[in-house]
Amino acid sequence: MWAHGGSWQRGSPAQWHEVTADLARFSGSNVVSVAYRLAPEHSHPAALLDVLAATGWARREAARESGAAPVAVGGDSAGATLAAAAALVLRDAGQPLAGQFLAYPPIDPACGARSYRADPDAFPSAEQMRAAWRAYRGSQPVRKLSGPNVLYSTPLEAQDVTGVAPAVLAVGDLDPVADDVRAYAHILRQAGVETSLRFFPRTPHAALLMPAPQGPDQPHPMRQWLGRMLAARFRTVKTTNPYTYPYQEDK
Repeated sequence: MWAHGGSWQRGSPAQWHEVTADLARFSGSNVVSVAYRLAPEHSHPAALLDVLAATGWARREAARESGAAPVAVGGDSAGATLAAAAALVLRDAGQPLAGQFLAYPPIDPACGARSYRADPDAFPSAEQMRAAWRAYRGSQPVRKLSGPNVLYSTPLEAQDVTGVAPAVLAVGDLDPVADDVRAYAHILRQAGVETSLRFFPRTPHAALLMPAPQGPDQPHPMRQWLGRMLAARFRTVKTTNPYTYPYQEDK
């Protein structure tokens, strides 16, 4: 299940067709692209509920077609934040996932990390990202949430991420959200979650939507890496269990 980016306010499966088609091609898997409700008309948790509904549908279809096909969640930018939150909700509900595949997710609504200040001309700026967070979840500060049926707007609201699905994270070294991604990878690893993190050189935000840097006839590096990691994860799940995943890091 893939959730597109667009600062929670824009985007559609049609606009992300090339991305999801490449992910399907490189992984050899079915990719379900969800048209979730957009802010500010629909604030949190509307988009998350749509992602969860799409993931539930994918799980039922996978069971109907093959009986035991693994299901993972993923997304890019704001969609990756939704996917990460969905993974935590499903962990709380005792519904295992094969993995979570997150391309440059914004994590901290305060946008205070150093990477937001590295290049004043880079997209998204800290102010652009803060405005997107406000449109999505309002201006309330992040606080830790607990109890049944919590719907997280950011993974930082989780009291603990222990037991969440194995994570694969991709981000460019020029991306303002790079430090958010690095920090979330650290949180996951500290909780014992198997995590793979890769920084792509000379790569900005929204890289999945951009042409392959080596030319149109060459494979898109981030799409290819995510697809191959998805294929490897599904092979692992089919021979072990939903939470066995070899640790890997490539900087």
